[in-house]
Amino acid sequence: MSPEAHSAPRSLAEALRARDDASLAALLRSRPDLITPVPTDLTQLATRAGTRASVLRALERLDRFALQTAEALAVAPDPASYAVLLGLMAGDAGDSTVAGALPRALATLREQALVWGGDDRLRLVRTARELLAPSPQHPSPTGLGPTVQEATAGMSPGRIQEIVTAAGLPSTHDSVSAVTALSALFSHRKKMAKLLAGAPEAAREVLSRLVWGPPYGQVTADPAAHLRWLLDRGLLLPTAPGTVVLPREVALHLREGRAHRVPEPLPPAVAPAATHSPQVVDATAAGQAYTALATVEELLKDWDEGGPAVLRAGGLSVRDLKRTAVALDVSEPVAAFWTELAYAAGLIAPDGEADERYAATPAYDDWLEQPPAERWARLAQAWLAATRAPGLVGGRDAKDRTLAALGPGLDRSAAPEIRHRVLSLLAGLPRGGAPGPESVLARLRWERPLRGARRDGDDDDLRTRLARWTLSEAELLGVTGRGALAAHGRALLGAPAAAEAAPAAPGPAEPAGPGDKLPVHHHRAPDRLLPLPAAEQAAAGAAAARLLAPLLPEPLDHVLLQADLTAVAPGPLRRPLADVLGVLADVESKGGATVYRFTPASVRRALDAGRTAADLHAFLAEHSRTPVPQPLAYLIDDVARRHGHLRVGAASAYVRCDDDALLNEILADKRAAALRLRRLAPTVLATQSDPAALLEGLRAMGYAPAAESAEGDVLITRAHAHRSPPRTAPEPVPDGPPPPDATLLTAAIRAIRAGDLAATAPRKPVGEPLTGGEPPRTSAADTLATMQAAVLTGDSVWIGYVNADGAASQRVIAPVRVEGGFVTAYDHTADEVRTYPLHRITGVAELADD
Repeated sequence: MSPEAHSAPRSLAEALRARDDASLAALLRSRPDLITPVPTDLTQLATRAGTRASVLRALERLDRFALQTAEALAVAPDPASYAVLLGLMAGDAGDSTVAGALPRALATLREQALVWGGDDRLRLVRTARELLAPSPQHPSPTGLGPTVQEATAGMSPGRIQEIVTAAGLPSTHDSVSAVTALSALFSHRKKMAKLLAGAPEAAREVLSRLVWGPPYGQVTADPAAHLRWLLDRGLLLPTAPGTVVLPREVALHLREGRAHRVPEPLPPAVAPAATHSPQVVDATAAGQAYTALATVEELLKDWDEGGPAVLRAGGLSVRDLKRTAVALDVSEPVAAFWTELAYAAGLIAPDGEADERYAATPAYDDWLEQPPAERWARLAQAWLAATRAPGLVGGRDAKDRTLAALGPGLDRSAAPEIRHRVLSLLAGLPRGGAPGPESVLARLRWERPLRGARRDGDDDDLRTRLARWTLSEAELLGVTGRGALAAHGRALLGAPAAAEAAPAAPGPAEPAGPGDKLPVHHHRAPDRLLPLPAAEQAAAGAAAARLLAPLLPEPLDHVLLQADLTAVAPGPLRRPLADVLGVLADVESKGGATVYRFTPASVRRALDAGRTAADLHAFLAEHSRTPVPQPLAYLIDDVARRHGHLRVGAASAYVRCDDDALLNEILADKRAAALRLRRLAPTVLATQSDPAALLEGLRAMGYAPAAESAEGDVLITRAHAHRSPPRTAPEPVPDGPPPPDATLLTAAIRAIRAGDLAATAPRKPVGEPLTGGEPPRTSAADTLATMQAAVLTGDSVWIGYVNADGAASQRVIAPVRVEGGFVTAYDHTADEVRTYPLHRITGVAELADD
């Protein structure tokens, strides 16, 4: 046996044991589930790395070429050499691009402990081999059938000899040598070409239909001549009555040695479908960012006095979502996006009262006080990190229930990763470059083919839908403009805003061996794309706000009054002006300029809020760049003259007025019949209706009554903002354990190494012989004597220890002091000095000499 063969790892645990700390750190970083909790030793790490859930998660994060490499190893002999793997991937012709990319793919599989062993003995972990099988009936992930040896298992020796003879091979004395000879024939390119040259045309057509899978076919009890020709020579082998299969060796010959029809060593390029001026992109995105702020403010203003009721199961009802869409003048899916965005940013939440409703949170008031660019950055960062997917609203869950906006069931842990990746792909293009959606989707499918696999009945997989929603939501939010990433969008990702050049287009690669450096054009998606750490996220948000601020329109302090009782705001208004004007007038149209209309009802609303006619005249004169039109001044004076002339209070309700003629006019009006008024005094009318209904009824008749208190004072009706208790924004649902930081990695590797040392160190037993790797068992006297001797000699010993909870463990310690029934020692497993009660040490053994 050669030294290389002797030193080759015999298990995944041995392969991990041979790794250095940097390689172990790369494994734990790419598969963070392996470190939760920290394994006790490398054997436990290897066991955990081979579990079904962990391997499936690792396979889902492979790109298409790495996955194709794993699939090729799944159909290769176990173990397989690098030359065999290269043949399966590059084919007989030796595709140079595939050969150049293969070392990188194999390194990825090794790094993630999906493949172990040297280049002469590559082994795919058994669990991965099982998971890559499409089904028990079709165990090959590449469409290949069983080998000749597997397909002929159970076949009679006589039939095997008949096949060997028909194939032109000499008969043998046993079935094993016959199957070996047949496999060698099918694997020999020249001999197989000669054999197939004599096949009927119909037989070659049958083989061409089976070659790329599925490799199984049906035959009758009396097959046609061309099928009989294939069966006689073993080119088709029976697997069950009426079913035949194309042997793997034959299929590989017909495929020219390739395991896959189309190997994909390079990712699809994301190229611009259109190119715009960077200034145009930034301006367009900034305009949409301003619209996003205005839309969220309008939504929260609409819910300022208390929003829609919370469904019993959580979320908005369909009717409330429709009302919100009408109020915002958008479609229902877009309304769902805005409500979910405000929820993710912590601006709205349930109020928690008995009749639970949605309401703005106290954080909304703080948000309103921030500069517009900072408000946008907060919204954009909340969107980027949120795991909730508004695009799912209106769909059905696993129990066939409708998914409601703000309700449960909308979290998808892959959403933040996909948003980051889509925007990162846009950031890799030249400034102003807008890719076609299909090129982005094709790239994402290459980077995560297994996780993005389509399921039966789905037109698009979830990752594809999330990517489509990301592109549309980024445009709505103003992260992109005209399909291209804006400068403030790049800053939001932490990417340099000045990146101008796109990556070079991938070209053909030179052939490379397993130890060669990788070609620079082979792209690999990051293993994990998560929101930036808190400090970096704050810095990215601040950078994005700085870039966006100069592009947002400056708030104005004036409007243009017109003779048709309208006011035109040529841009965004400063908050005090916008708030007062929103009470005094109704918004008639929005766009680049907002048009407000003054009506008797809107003026009365301002008077009800405590303003006087003089206040309104002064306000309009101060904030109008044009003279106050006479019709508007007359409207204000006319409504103010009649406002409060009638007083409504609670009797159930009453109307009083010093002008009895006006009360006679009301009683004579047929429209007042529904109010059922009756005179109590010359200046007082009473009704059974409540004051609010009486106020509305009189206003509908064209009067301007005012409500009064029990003391006879006019009640000023201001809108009372309703706020929920302080709430935190919803926490994103993580996609598995978070990646460990450098400190955790260092500590975990040290603990794993120390535990492995304790588990594998050779021992010299003291007392009872050790069997099966069990902890040592020694008497109290032997334990004390061995500890005292170790203190004198400075040697390390191996102990069995039971803690206060009754959990047994094995440790390697170097005793320093033994006194008072305790031993103080340096614990190699924990890498620290500890004190152990002697009565909890079950036994001790000296470490064997090297």
